[in-house]
Amino acid sequence: FAHNNAPFDSAMVQRIMGGSSVINALILFFVLGIHNSNMSTTSAMKNVVVVGGGIQGTSVAYHLAQRTTPSKTNIVLLESEQPASAASGKGGGFQARSWGDGSPTQRLHEVAFDMYADLAQELQCQSYRKLPVLSVSPGYDGIKLAQKNKALSPLMPSWLDGKVGRISALGYGDDTAQITPKEFVHTMLEKQKDRIQVVQGTCVGIESDQGSERGSRKVTSIQYTTKTSDEISVLPADCVVVSAGPWSCAAEDWFRGSGVELPMEGVKSTSIVWKQPESVDKVDATALFCGEDNRFGTHLEVYPRPDGEIYICGIGGSDYISKEALKDGAFREECLAKEPRVEAAMASFQEMSSSYKKEGELDRAQACMRPCPPDAMPYMGAIPGYEGAYINAGHNCWGIAWAPACGLAMSELIVDGESSTIDLSPFDPARF
Repeated sequence: FAHNNAPFDSAMVQRIMGGSSVINALILFFVLGIHNSNMSTTSAMKNVVVVGGGIQGTSVAYHLAQRTTPSKTNIVLLESEQPASAASGKGGGFQARSWGDGSPTQRLHEVAFDMYADLAQELQCQSYRKLPVLSVSPGYDGIKLAQKNKALSPLMPSWLDGKVGRISALGYGDDTAQITPKEFVHTMLEKQKDRIQVVQGTCVGIESDQGSERGSRKVTSIQYTTKTSDEISVLPADCVVVSAGPWSCAAEDWFRGSGVELPMEGVKSTSIVWKQPESVDKVDATALFCGEDNRFGTHLEVYPRPDGEIYICGIGGSDYISKEALKDGAFREECLAKEPRVEAAMASFQEMSSSYKKEGELDRAQACMRPCPPDAMPYMGAIPGYEGAYINAGHNCWGIAWAPACGLAMSELIVDGESSTIDLSPFDPARF
């Protein structure tokens, strides 16, 4: 017998069995019954379905694969499009260990940052690295002043050679890093390709049966449709984890009677990616957080990548998508950039970089949505009244940065009954 991998007290069994009375036998039966009823959910968990193939959902699936055995647990990742096709394929991938604000999410920053360093090596991610960060204001003479500053001059990238104002250091590369999230998603799936089955489809509901307690329900399967058919298909599931970014709010209609409400707003924003100029051998690795540029309506975030690209977001002009529209699948299949914002971002960056003004060429313009609950806190935990039902969504702009910690914490909750890494109580899905 085992509980959370700890051996059952055999000495107690021997003491009970020391007698031969019917009473002693009944006591033994009662004790074993209590013990077995409290065993980890792993013993009963045969089919896990994670809804959503972005970096959050994939991280949950990856860590569940790490903590379960293939002979006992099947893991399916249900994704509407392709893994990392939404924000996880179009995000910047910036991480900051000490940028937590003292709220309960600070621990997510710290744990995830440390995990990324280890996982990137384990998964052989080429896009992970630590890098310094500068704060840059609009203006004219900032570069000359920064180059005279002994602390700042080593951080100055050669491509920052245009007109800027005041420059200061936000990080020196010890607690700031980056990764290309799409690569991280695909390397996780490759590492666990024998454990995680990717199925293309959109979840439209769940099926449940009477739970172990009066009034409770237990998940038995999930319902989904495909891109080629509206006919409902079914996947067996005694455990389901909803981790579908902004579209996760639809789950409040799937778990009827739970009382869970998932207020959510999708913030749709444009980003651009520059090619590496042909005359540049290496694009220096310094990220920029830029002040509000009223000339263009931008507050750029600039992330040079190891492959020579420069990713830019903070372009302004975001659209705010209602929960009702998200439930209907708004922008799930197609999420296009806003051309006026692309032009504004290009102009704003080229003011800062003469190099890219002369020979800069865009590789792509794109858009994606980040999922925003009203209190800026994620939904992470069990769905009340349902056995085997969980949600991990609403991580706002930090979803990529927090992904490893969230995946680990959710896997601990599902397998062990609670997370020992992250206090999940502030993220209760039933808090609204």
